[in-house]
Amino acid sequence: MQKTLISCALAMATVPTVLAQGFHPNSLVVSRSVYTGDASTVTVGQTLPPNCVPGKVTLPKIGGGTTSVTVTCATATADGSYPTVFNNDGPDGAFGVTSPIFLDNISTEGKLFNTLAIPSDQIVTSFSSKSELSLNLSDDGKSITFVGYRGATGFLTAPNQLDVSNSNTPGVIDPTNPVNSQYYRSVAEVDANGHIQYTNGNAYSGNNGRAAFKANGTYYLTGNNNNGGLSKSQLPTTQVGRNLVRSTGAELLIPGQTPPVPPSIAMIGDFETTQVGYSTPDKPGKDNNFRGLTIFNNTMYVTKGSGGNGINTVYQVGNAGTLPSGTPAELAALPITILPGFPTSLASGVDQNGNPAPVMFPFGIFFANANTLYVCDEGDGVAADAATGSGGIQKWTKTDGIWHLLYTLQAGLDLGVPYAVSNYPSPATAGCRNLTGKVNGQGTVELYAVTSTVSASGDQGADPNKLVKVIDLLKATTLPTEGGLGQFTVIRTAASGEVLRGVAFAPRK
Repeated sequence: MQKTLISCALAMATVPTVLAQGFHPNSLVVSRSVYTGDASTVTVGQTLPPNCVPGKVTLPKIGGGTTSVTVTCATATADGSYPTVFNNDGPDGAFGVTSPIFLDNISTEGKLFNTLAIPSDQIVTSFSSKSELSLNLSDDGKSITFVGYRGATGFLTAPNQLDVSNSNTPGVIDPTNPVNSQYYRSVAEVDANGHIQYTNGNAYSGNNGRAAFKANGTYYLTGNNNNGGLSKSQLPTTQVGRNLVRSTGAELLIPGQTPPVPPSIAMIGDFETTQVGYSTPDKPGKDNNFRGLTIFNNTMYVTKGSGGNGINTVYQVGNAGTLPSGTPAELAALPITILPGFPTSLASGVDQNGNPAPVMFPFGIFFANANTLYVCDEGDGVAADAATGSGGIQKWTKTDGIWHLLYTLQAGLDLGVPYAVSNYPSPATAGCRNLTGKVNGQGTVELYAVTSTVSASGDQGADPNKLVKVIDLLKATTLPTEGGLGQFTVIRTAASGEVLRGVAFAPRK
């Protein structure tokens, strides 16, 4: 592949961070973030997002003419004290506070070996954005990757910056976005000794990047775009809108490449609901609101499980057995398809005939083999539904090319049952988000997942959550219950002011 053909480009920096003695072999790495703000981080009554300017914005249409969009600002209703600071996501849907990132190296039973503190002047996350900081082990097993934020010229990479997760990227500026700051969505790649390489990207303007997987020397990403300022009809009719549509879903980036401004985004494929029988397309760009990501047998898979549009399900990106590559035009032409047997009903809860249909909420996925797939379902986020909802790890098997749901692992998760966290309104587990696993020689599958939560907090993404473990029998077709199989155990719980995000096996030297 010629790097000059891939135009979603990057700038690279390497920071000589070193983890004492490196990551332990056959251990886990968990991404964690800590809120470091205080009451002064936000002032009641201040304008949100910071530097927001209300009023009408006039945009040129492709082909001539103009269109008008109204920008509105909000007012903070809570100061920066944790956790009530996140009540500000009521008036300000873009609200978030940047926070430092830590990679904890632990045993498979939860013993802490050491922690790699990621330099917060190099990259940060948005504390309450629950879809961020997924971890993926590269195809060669030598590094792990995650996505965060790095400030463009004039914008600080540091904790306690507001609304960064909805900022523009420097190469895709949306004049209707009330968040006026500019931050790259950057990939951090960490090797077995803790050396970190950063690569800046222009995808996911106005929203967040979620996951990155390094395979064949290339970064494959998932994320979302725009903050909703452009309407369904306006989004594709302006140049900015067209750029935003292409700044979402599955993306390809080359480590070390310098971002052009403006970029031609290297979007991979484009899923439309009309592919599975719906008469009209859904909201442009948002049908590809992907978050879960894995690569198995040289094939890319993603999930969509949030938002009120599109289809919450599991997708294949590109052709089986061939990772996406080529020019931007060739990448954009690749297919994105729902795995046969997985749901095709809309996230709004209706099927192709307009009838009510159940909705799943998939996040992380793990292939035990070509015919066995585990899917984390985080539940619908409604506290009243948690105890009886779909949350947990689903086991799917493929027969004659069609995937079938066998059962959902839930025992021991205590779905909907509040648990105590000092100085925090008691959260409850609702399901799980990111996931990794391994198949043992005796025919069992070890699965490790980060839980999703429900609570009385203003933003459930800020809830202290858990890292859990469960063992399944690979050949089982009904829920196993003997010998501790199918029973979740908690191996780590976040403290107040902490969140756990991603989990992966440690890279090797």
